[in-house]
Amino acid sequence: MKTHPNSTEHPTCGQGGGAIQKWIIAIVVVVVLVGGLAGIKKWQFAEGAKQQEAFVMPPEAITTTVVAAQKWPMVLAAVGTVKPVNGLVISADLPGNVATISFDSGAKVKKGDLLVQQDVSEEQALLRGAEAAKRLAELNLQRFKGLLDKRVAAQSDYDQSAAEYIKSDARSQEIRALIEKKTIRAPFDGVAGIRKVNAGQYLQAGDKIVPLQSMSPVYVNFSLPQHDLPLVTPGGTVRVLPSESDGAGIEGKVTAIDSVVEETTRNFLVQATVENTDARLRPGMFVRVEVVLPGDRNVLAIPSTAISYAPYMDSVYVVTESPDPKTGKPAASVSKRPVRLGEARGDLVEVLSGLKAGEVVATSGIFKLRPGAAVQVDNAILPGESTSPKNEDR
Repeated sequence: MKTHPNSTEHPTCGQGGGAIQKWIIAIVVVVVLVGGLAGIKKWQFAEGAKQQEAFVMPPEAITTTVVAAQKWPMVLAAVGTVKPVNGLVISADLPGNVATISFDSGAKVKKGDLLVQQDVSEEQALLRGAEAAKRLAELNLQRFKGLLDKRVAAQSDYDQSAAEYIKSDARSQEIRALIEKKTIRAPFDGVAGIRKVNAGQYLQAGDKIVPLQSMSPVYVNFSLPQHDLPLVTPGGTVRVLPSESDGAGIEGKVTAIDSVVEETTRNFLVQATVENTDARLRPGMFVRVEVVLPGDRNVLAIPSTAISYAPYMDSVYVVTESPDPKTGKPAASVSKRPVRLGEARGDLVEVLSGLKAGEVVATSGIFKLRPGAAVQVDNAILPGESTSPKNEDR
Protein backbone atom coordinates (compact mmCIF):
# COMPACT_ATOMS: atom_id res chain seq x y z
CA MET A 1 0.00 0.00 0.00
CA LYS A 2 1.26 3.47 -0.90
CA THR A 3 1.36 6.40 1.46
CA HIS A 4 0.71 9.98 0.38
CA PRO A 5 3.75 12.07 1.00
CA ASN A 6 1.75 15.02 2.57
CA SER A 7 -0.03 12.79 5.07
CA THR A 8 3.10 11.94 6.90
CA GLU A 9 2.48 12.39 10.77
CA HIS A 10 5.06 14.18 12.92
CA PRO A 11 5.44 12.76 16.40
CA THR A 12 6.01 16.28 18.01
CA CYS A 13 2.58 17.75 17.13
CA GLY A 14 0.77 15.96 19.94
CA GLN A 15 3.26 17.17 22.51
CA GLY A 16 2.85 20.90 21.46
CA GLY A 17 -0.93 20.74 21.77
CA GLY A 18 -0.67 19.40 25.31
CA ALA A 19 1.62 22.27 26.41
CA ILE A 20 -0.78 24.86 25.07
CA GLN A 21 -3.62 23.28 26.95
CA LYS A 22 -1.60 23.40 30.17
CA TRP A 23 -0.86 27.11 29.65
CA ILE A 24 -4.50 27.84 29.03
CA ILE A 25 -5.51 25.97 32.16
CA ALA A 26 -2.90 27.86 34.22
CA ILE A 27 -4.09 31.21 32.91
CA VAL A 28 -7.69 30.32 33.67
CA VAL A 29 -6.75 29.30 37.21
CA VAL A 30 -4.85 32.56 37.74
CA VAL A 31 -7.74 34.60 36.38
CA VAL A 32 -10.14 32.77 38.67
CA LEU A 33 -7.89 33.30 41.69
CA VAL A 34 -7.38 37.01 40.93
CA GLY A 35 -11.07 37.45 40.35
CA GLY A 36 -11.86 35.68 43.59
CA LEU A 37 -9.39 37.79 45.54
CA ALA A 38 -10.74 40.97 43.94
CA GLY A 39 -14.25 39.94 44.88
CA ILE A 40 -13.22 39.26 48.46
CA LYS A 41 -11.45 42.62 48.73
CA LYS A 42 -14.43 44.42 47.21
CA TRP A 43 -16.67 42.77 49.76
CA GLN A 44 -14.30 43.70 52.58
CA PHE A 45 -14.13 47.33 51.43
CA ALA A 46 -17.90 47.46 51.20
CA GLU A 47 -18.27 46.05 54.71
CA GLY A 48 -15.68 48.53 56.05
CA ALA A 49 -17.52 51.42 54.42
CA LYS A 50 -20.78 50.26 55.97
CA GLN A 51 -19.14 50.01 59.40
CA GLN A 52 -17.54 53.42 58.99
CA GLU A 53 -20.88 54.93 58.03
CA ALA A 54 -22.50 53.25 60.99
CA PHE A 55 -19.75 54.34 63.47
CA VAL A 56 -20.59 57.37 65.59
CA MET A 57 -18.00 59.09 67.82
CA PRO A 58 -19.10 59.01 71.44
CA PRO A 59 -19.97 62.48 72.79
CA GLU A 60 -17.27 64.30 74.77
CA ALA A 61 -18.11 65.14 78.38
CA ILE A 62 -17.93 68.90 79.08
CA THR A 63 -19.17 71.55 81.48
CA THR A 64 -20.95 74.67 80.29
CA THR A 65 -21.99 78.11 81.38
CA VAL A 66 -24.47 80.65 80.07
CA VAL A 67 -23.01 83.94 78.90
CA ALA A 68 -24.65 86.62 81.03
CA ALA A 69 -24.24 90.36 81.49
CA GLN A 70 -22.53 91.37 84.74
CA LYS A 71 -21.79 94.64 86.50
CA TRP A 72 -18.13 95.16 87.28
CA PRO A 73 -16.93 98.03 89.48
CA MET A 74 -14.90 100.61 87.60
CA VAL A 75 -11.25 100.13 88.60
CA LEU A 76 -7.79 100.95 87.33
CA ALA A 77 -5.52 97.94 87.71
CA ALA A 78 -1.80 98.22 88.42
CA VAL A 79 1.05 96.45 90.17
CA GLY A 80 2.81 98.04 93.10
CA THR A 81 5.49 97.71 95.73
CA VAL A 82 5.05 98.02 99.48
CA LYS A 83 7.24 100.65 101.12
CA PRO A 84 7.51 101.42 104.84
CA VAL A 85 6.51 104.83 106.16
CA ASN A 86 9.67 104.53 108.26
CA GLY A 87 12.30 101.98 107.38
CA LEU A 88 16.07 101.71 107.61
CA VAL A 89 18.99 99.48 108.44
CA ILE A 90 20.43 100.55 111.78
CA SER A 91 24.22 100.76 111.68
CA ALA A 92 27.06 101.70 113.99
CA ASP A 93 28.07 105.38 114.16
CA LEU A 94 31.38 104.74 115.91
CA PRO A 95 33.77 101.78 116.04
CA GLY A 96 33.72 99.62 119.14
CA ASN A 97 32.94 96.23 120.63
CA VAL A 98 29.36 95.02 121.14
CA ALA A 99 28.80 94.78 124.89
CA THR A 100 25.13 93.75 125.00
CA ILE A 101 22.29 92.99 122.54
CA SER A 102 18.87 93.86 123.96
CA PHE A 103 16.47 92.71 121.25
CA ASP A 104 15.42 89.49 119.52
CA SER A 105 15.29 89.05 115.77
CA GLY A 106 11.77 89.69 114.48
CA ALA A 107 10.61 91.34 117.71
CA LYS A 108 8.48 94.46 117.94
CA VAL A 109 10.31 97.43 119.43
CA LYS A 110 9.20 100.85 120.66
CA LYS A 111 10.83 104.18 119.95
CA GLY A 112 13.74 104.65 122.36
CA ASP A 113 14.17 100.95 123.21
CA LEU A 114 17.81 99.92 123.65
CA LEU A 115 18.96 97.66 120.83
CA VAL A 116 22.74 97.40 121.13
CA GLN A 117 25.17 98.76 123.70
CA GLN A 118 28.77 99.15 122.61
CA ASP A 119 31.60 99.13 125.13
CA VAL A 120 31.82 102.64 126.65
CA SER A 121 34.08 101.98 129.65
CA GLU A 122 36.78 104.28 128.27
CA GLU A 123 34.31 107.08 127.56
CA GLN A 124 32.81 106.77 131.04
CA ALA A 125 36.26 107.18 132.58
CA LEU A 126 36.87 110.25 130.43
CA LEU A 127 33.47 111.59 131.45
CA ARG A 128 34.30 111.32 135.15
CA GLY A 129 37.47 113.34 134.59
CA ALA A 130 35.63 115.90 132.49
CA GLU A 131 32.90 116.24 135.13
CA ALA A 132 35.55 116.85 137.81
CA ALA A 133 37.22 119.51 135.69
CA LYS A 134 33.82 121.10 135.06
CA ARG A 135 33.07 121.17 138.80
CA LEU A 136 36.40 122.81 139.53
CA ALA A 137 35.85 125.38 136.79
CA GLU A 138 32.40 126.11 138.19
CA LEU A 139 33.85 126.71 141.69
CA ASN A 140 36.53 129.01 140.29
CA LEU A 141 33.90 130.91 138.33
CA GLN A 142 31.80 131.42 141.47
CA ARG A 143 34.89 132.52 143.43
CA PHE A 144 35.98 135.03 140.82
CA LYS A 145 32.42 136.34 140.58
CA GLY A 146 32.42 137.05 144.32
CA LEU A 147 35.82 138.73 144.12
CA LEU A 148 34.71 140.75 141.13
CA ASP A 149 31.63 141.94 143.00
CA LYS A 150 33.95 143.13 145.82
CA ARG A 151 36.20 144.76 143.25
CA VAL A 152 39.08 142.58 144.38
CA ALA A 153 39.57 140.58 141.11
CA ALA A 154 40.04 141.94 137.62
CA GLN A 155 37.40 141.52 134.96
CA SER A 156 39.88 139.61 132.76
CA ASP A 157 40.40 137.00 135.49
CA TYR A 158 36.66 136.51 135.72
CA ASP A 159 36.32 136.22 131.96
CA GLN A 160 39.08 133.63 131.80
CA SER A 161 37.40 131.62 134.57
CA ALA A 162 34.08 131.75 132.68
CA ALA A 163 35.78 130.54 129.51
CA GLU A 164 37.35 127.61 131.40
CA TYR A 165 33.93 126.62 132.71
CA ILE A 166 32.34 126.72 129.26
CA LYS A 167 35.23 124.70 127.85
CA SER A 168 34.96 122.01 130.52
CA ASP A 169 31.16 121.84 130.09
CA ALA A 170 31.56 121.38 126.33
CA ARG A 171 34.06 118.58 126.93
CA SER A 172 31.56 116.80 129.17
CA GLN A 173 28.83 117.14 126.56
CA GLU A 174 31.18 115.80 123.88
CA ILE A 175 31.92 112.66 125.88
CA ARG A 176 28.22 112.19 126.68
CA ALA A 177 27.48 112.41 122.96
CA LEU A 178 30.06 109.70 122.25
CA ILE A 179 28.43 107.46 124.86
CA GLU A 180 25.00 108.17 123.39
CA LYS A 181 26.17 107.25 119.88
CA LYS A 182 27.44 103.93 121.21
CA THR A 183 24.09 103.34 122.94
CA ILE A 184 22.02 102.38 119.89
CA ARG A 185 18.25 102.78 120.32
CA ALA A 186 15.20 102.32 118.09
CA PRO A 187 14.41 105.63 116.33
CA PHE A 188 10.72 104.70 115.87
CA ASP A 189 8.17 101.97 116.58
CA GLY A 190 8.60 98.99 114.29
CA VAL A 191 9.61 95.39 113.80
CA ALA A 192 13.25 94.41 113.98
CA GLY A 193 14.59 92.14 111.29
CA ILE A 194 17.28 89.49 111.67
CA ARG A 195 20.24 90.86 113.60
CA LYS A 196 23.57 90.97 111.85
CA VAL A 197 25.87 91.27 114.90
CA ASN A 198 26.92 89.15 117.84
CA ALA A 199 27.95 89.98 121.40
CA GLY A 200 31.66 90.77 121.56
CA GLN A 201 31.91 91.56 117.87
CA TYR A 202 33.99 94.57 116.88
CA LEU A 203 32.03 97.02 114.76
CA GLN A 204 33.47 99.50 112.34
CA ALA A 205 31.66 102.75 111.70
CA GLY A 206 28.83 102.01 109.26
CA ASP A 207 28.58 98.26 109.95
CA LYS A 208 24.97 97.04 109.73
CA ILE A 209 23.26 95.96 112.94
CA VAL A 210 19.60 95.18 112.14
CA PRO A 211 16.86 96.28 109.72
CA LEU A 212 13.95 98.12 111.33
CA GLN A 213 10.64 98.67 109.53
CA SER A 214 7.42 100.29 110.66
CA MET A 215 4.54 97.97 109.72
CA SER A 216 1.43 100.11 110.16
CA PRO A 217 0.70 102.09 108.15
CA VAL A 218 2.66 101.33 104.99
CA TYR A 219 2.96 102.98 101.58
CA VAL A 220 2.07 101.23 98.33
CA ASN A 221 3.72 102.81 95.29
CA PHE A 222 2.41 102.02 91.80
CA SER A 223 2.39 103.52 88.30
CA LEU A 224 -0.46 104.27 85.90
CA PRO A 225 -0.44 105.46 82.27
CA GLN A 226 -0.76 109.20 81.74
CA HIS A 227 -4.26 109.00 80.23
CA ASP A 228 -5.53 107.85 83.67
CA LEU A 229 -4.19 110.97 85.38
CA PRO A 230 -7.56 112.83 85.42
CA LEU A 231 -9.23 109.80 87.06
CA VAL A 232 -6.95 109.59 90.11
CA THR A 233 -7.33 112.07 92.95
CA PRO A 234 -5.86 112.26 96.47
CA GLY A 235 -8.21 110.60 98.94
CA GLY A 236 -9.48 108.07 96.40
CA THR A 237 -9.98 104.48 97.48
CA VAL A 238 -7.55 101.75 96.49
CA ARG A 239 -7.72 98.01 97.05
CA VAL A 240 -4.43 96.18 97.61
CA LEU A 241 -4.30 92.44 96.89
CA PRO A 242 -1.18 90.57 97.99
CA SER A 243 -0.07 87.61 95.90
CA GLU A 244 -1.36 85.26 98.62
CA SER A 245 -4.62 87.23 98.90
CA ASP A 246 -7.83 85.46 99.81
CA GLY A 247 -9.70 87.82 97.51
CA ALA A 248 -10.85 90.35 100.13
CA GLY A 249 -8.00 92.78 99.62
CA ILE A 250 -6.92 95.60 101.93
CA GLU A 251 -8.36 99.06 101.44
CA GLY A 252 -6.31 102.23 101.52
CA LYS A 253 -6.33 105.82 100.32
CA VAL A 254 -4.41 107.67 97.63
CA THR A 255 -2.19 110.09 99.56
CA ALA A 256 0.14 111.47 96.89
CA ILE A 257 0.46 111.77 93.12
CA ASP A 258 3.86 112.51 91.65
CA SER A 259 4.28 115.94 90.08
CA VAL A 260 5.95 114.60 86.92
CA VAL A 261 5.22 111.97 84.28
CA GLU A 262 8.12 109.65 83.47
CA GLU A 263 9.35 110.54 79.99
CA THR A 264 10.47 107.04 79.01
CA THR A 265 7.28 105.20 79.99
CA ARG A 266 4.71 108.06 80.07
CA ASN A 267 3.55 106.72 83.42
CA PHE A 268 3.00 108.67 86.62
CA LEU A 269 3.70 107.45 90.15
CA VAL A 270 0.94 107.16 92.75
CA GLN A 271 1.39 106.57 96.46
CA ALA A 272 -1.33 105.04 98.62
CA THR A 273 -1.35 104.65 102.38
CA VAL A 274 -2.71 101.41 103.85
CA GLU A 275 -3.42 100.63 107.50
CA ASN A 276 -1.56 97.36 107.76
CA THR A 277 -2.84 96.37 111.18
CA ASP A 278 -2.56 92.62 110.62
CA ALA A 279 0.91 92.91 109.02
CA ARG A 280 -0.17 91.11 105.85
CA LEU A 281 1.90 93.55 103.83
CA ARG A 282 5.66 93.56 104.23
CA PRO A 283 8.05 96.18 102.83
CA GLY A 284 9.35 95.14 99.43
CA MET A 285 6.36 92.92 98.67
CA PHE A 286 4.87 92.81 95.16
CA VAL A 287 1.12 93.49 95.20
CA ARG A 288 -1.78 94.02 92.82
CA VAL A 289 -3.52 97.37 93.17
CA GLU A 290 -7.00 98.45 92.07
CA VAL A 291 -7.95 102.12 92.11
CA VAL A 292 -11.71 102.13 92.72
CA LEU A 293 -13.61 104.61 90.53
CA PRO A 294 -17.25 105.72 90.91
CA GLY A 295 -19.91 103.64 89.14
CA ASP A 296 -20.07 100.22 87.47
CA ARG A 297 -19.89 99.03 83.87
CA ASN A 298 -21.79 96.27 82.07
CA VAL A 299 -19.67 93.41 80.70
CA LEU A 300 -20.09 89.95 79.22
CA ALA A 301 -17.77 87.62 81.11
CA ILE A 302 -16.92 83.94 80.85
CA PRO A 303 -14.54 81.68 82.81
CA SER A 304 -10.98 81.74 81.55
CA THR A 305 -11.16 77.92 81.23
CA ALA A 306 -13.60 78.36 78.35
CA ILE A 307 -11.05 80.17 76.18
CA SER A 308 -8.80 78.49 73.64
CA TYR A 309 -5.90 80.94 73.47
CA ALA A 310 -4.00 81.35 70.21
CA PRO A 311 -1.55 83.97 68.90
CA TYR A 312 -3.73 84.94 65.94
CA MET A 313 -7.20 84.76 67.51
CA ASP A 314 -8.69 83.47 70.74
CA SER A 315 -11.82 81.33 70.46
CA VAL A 316 -14.51 79.51 72.42
CA TYR A 317 -16.80 76.55 71.71
CA VAL A 318 -20.47 77.46 71.60
CA VAL A 319 -22.87 74.66 72.53
CA THR A 320 -26.11 74.28 70.56
CA GLU A 321 -28.84 71.62 70.38
CA SER A 322 -30.28 70.29 67.12
CA PRO A 323 -32.12 67.09 66.05
CA ASP A 324 -29.88 64.13 65.30
CA PRO A 325 -30.26 63.33 61.55
CA LYS A 326 -30.26 59.59 62.30
CA THR A 327 -32.37 59.35 65.42
CA GLY A 328 -34.28 62.62 65.29
CA LYS A 329 -33.63 63.18 69.02
CA PRO A 330 -32.15 66.49 70.30
CA ALA A 331 -28.35 66.29 70.47
CA ALA A 332 -25.79 68.82 71.70
CA SER A 333 -22.83 69.78 69.54
CA VAL A 334 -20.24 72.56 69.47
CA SER A 335 -19.08 75.16 66.99
CA LYS A 336 -15.89 77.17 67.23
CA ARG A 337 -16.32 80.94 67.58
CA PRO A 338 -13.52 83.59 67.54
CA VAL A 339 -13.75 86.16 70.32
CA ARG A 340 -12.00 89.39 71.33
CA LEU A 341 -11.11 89.55 75.01
CA GLY A 342 -10.81 92.44 77.45
CA GLU A 343 -9.95 92.72 81.13
CA ALA A 344 -9.46 89.67 83.33
CA ARG A 345 -10.65 89.58 86.95
CA GLY A 346 -10.10 86.48 89.04
CA ASP A 347 -11.56 83.45 87.24
CA LEU A 348 -13.42 85.54 84.66
CA VAL A 349 -12.43 87.27 81.41
CA GLU A 350 -14.37 90.04 79.72
CA VAL A 351 -15.59 89.30 76.16
CA LEU A 352 -15.63 92.40 73.96
CA SER A 353 -17.02 90.75 70.81
CA GLY A 354 -17.95 87.33 69.42
CA LEU A 355 -20.60 86.28 71.94
CA LYS A 356 -24.09 87.38 72.96
CA ALA A 357 -25.85 87.12 76.29
CA GLY A 358 -27.76 83.84 76.62
CA GLU A 359 -25.39 81.73 74.53
CA VAL A 360 -23.90 78.61 76.09
CA VAL A 361 -20.15 77.96 75.97
CA ALA A 362 -18.07 74.98 77.00
CA THR A 363 -15.95 75.67 80.09
CA SER A 364 -13.92 72.47 80.42
CA GLY A 365 -12.70 69.69 78.17
CA ILE A 366 -12.22 72.13 75.29
CA PHE A 367 -8.80 70.73 74.36
CA LYS A 368 -10.46 67.57 72.98
CA LEU A 369 -13.23 69.32 71.05
CA ARG A 370 -13.49 70.01 67.33
CA PRO A 371 -16.12 71.92 65.36
CA GLY A 372 -19.29 69.87 65.01
CA ALA A 373 -18.34 67.37 67.73
CA ALA A 374 -21.15 65.86 69.79
CA VAL A 375 -20.97 66.65 73.48
CA GLN A 376 -22.55 65.52 76.71
CA VAL A 377 -23.05 68.22 79.34
CA ASP A 378 -22.24 67.33 82.95
CA ASN A 379 -22.30 70.36 85.26
CA ALA A 380 -21.94 68.45 88.51
CA ILE A 381 -18.53 70.09 89.12
CA LEU A 382 -18.01 73.53 87.58
CA PRO A 383 -14.83 75.64 87.21
CA GLY A 384 -14.55 78.77 89.33
CA GLU A 385 -16.48 81.84 88.20
CA SER A 386 -15.48 84.48 90.75
CA THR A 387 -13.91 87.88 90.22
CA SER A 388 -12.21 87.52 93.62
CA PRO A 389 -11.31 83.85 94.03
CA LYS A 390 -9.85 82.47 97.22
CA ASN A 391 -6.69 80.39 97.25
CA GLU A 392 -8.53 77.14 97.84
CA ASP A 393 -10.72 77.83 94.79
CA ARG A 394 -7.79 77.92 92.44
